[in-house]
Amino acid sequence: MRVKYDVMKTTLKNILIQKGFAESISDEAAIIFTDSSCDGVYSHGLNRFPRVLDDIDKGVIKVDASPKIVSNFGAIEVVDGQLGLGVINATFCMDRAIKLSKTHGIGCVAIRDNNHWMRGATYGLQAAKAGVIGVCFTNTTPNMPAWGGKDNRLGNNPLIIAVPNGERGIILDMAMSQFSYGKMEDLASKDMTLSQYGGYNLDGELSIEPKEILASQRPLPIGFWKGSGLSLVLDILASILSSGDSTQTIGYKKSEYGVSQVFIAIDPEKTSSKEMILKKIEETIAYVKDSEPIRQGNEIYYPGEQSQKRREENLRDGIPVNEEIWMKLASLY
Repeated sequence: MRVKYDVMKTTLKNILIQKGFAESISDEAAIIFTDSSCDGVYSHGLNRFPRVLDDIDKGVIKVDASPKIVSNFGAIEVVDGQLGLGVINATFCMDRAIKLSKTHGIGCVAIRDNNHWMRGATYGLQAAKAGVIGVCFTNTTPNMPAWGGKDNRLGNNPLIIAVPNGERGIILDMAMSQFSYGKMEDLASKDMTLSQYGGYNLDGELSIEPKEILASQRPLPIGFWKGSGLSLVLDILASILSSGDSTQTIGYKKSEYGVSQVFIAIDPEKTSSKEMILKKIEETIAYVKDSEPIRQGNEIYYPGEQSQKRREENLRDGIPVNEEIWMKLASLY
């Protein structure tokens, strides 16, 4: 089943308005959720929306909250998210970082007490469209074991790095687990397997079955000990820069909320000419894409390239949806 972009966006917007959000906030949030699904990130678009509604009903997401700048020092700001809608708070923070970078060459905004930001690439793309380099990361509830450990003590703490390049940019968006929980949930719902080992089953054996990994709650860190170490450092940075909760503290809560996040923007034109920047990017991409593929006929992609192709297809043909989720949401207004 496919749904047109405008139909999905309008449906989600009206539901948020019914929940008590202002029309402008509802519109902005609906665009973010719809864009994620349109780009092929279904796990953090429409499929995640029912969970957001549940958090609103539980009071985890505050309908009347708005982000508040609590301190600043030159190019650095700290924001209290006040448990508002995660995507709105995150957009606000990256916008502030972009504005700071235009003045100082770099801007760093850390937020505490935010909710899930959904697809992290949203804010990398926001930076790239503004012509700046974007770096952002978040901590999460403990949902991944440290390398060598059995129980979950780390978050899969997504890291995003974006470089401006035309309309869409180069967008690296990666969780510290080999596969994000959202991706595994999506594949499990379709009875599909992972392309590589993604974690452990209940017997402690490596598995490509997302259902087994979701049951054990033991995903595999990227790069084994390297991903484990990077996750730990990102958590520490997010919590100390924002004066917010760490993964450990978030894990004591009944659900994942009040997370800490960091948004960094760097204006590359403060150090290089626009012509030089474009030349370096084009040369690097051309060099990598000229690689000889392992399988004849395959293509080498740079980060974010495939999502643009999926977006074009979904704008033309409609966005694929989980029919059960869509029908339930469509009946809410």
